[in-house]
Amino acid sequence: MSVKKQFIKTKPVCKVTFTVEAKEAQSAAVVGDFNNWNIEEGALGKLKNGSFKGVFDLVKDASYEYRYIVDGVFINEPEADSYRWNAYAGAENSVLEV
Repeated sequence: MSVKKQFIKTKPVCKVTFTVEAKEAQSAAVVGDFNNWNIEEGALGKLKNGSFKGVFDLVKDASYEYRYIVDGVFINEPEADSYRWNAYAGAENSVLEV
């Protein structure tokens, strides 16, 4: 799993690329504050090498909680900027700072 940030100088957004290595998985998505935790909006496309990838434009100077869903299982990003406890989920969420 990885997160790549590309800041756009001419716009108040950051292009964020989420990649999940899950060769055996059938589906993967990234859900969080930036897409109202909506699986359809966070669907990642499967690549020929078996990983899943998606690019999202996120507003800069913000903090977002998020998690991956791989075949229905919630997973945190091991390389997240930080983690935040979420009482609703009863677990920590990954945090992305842009």
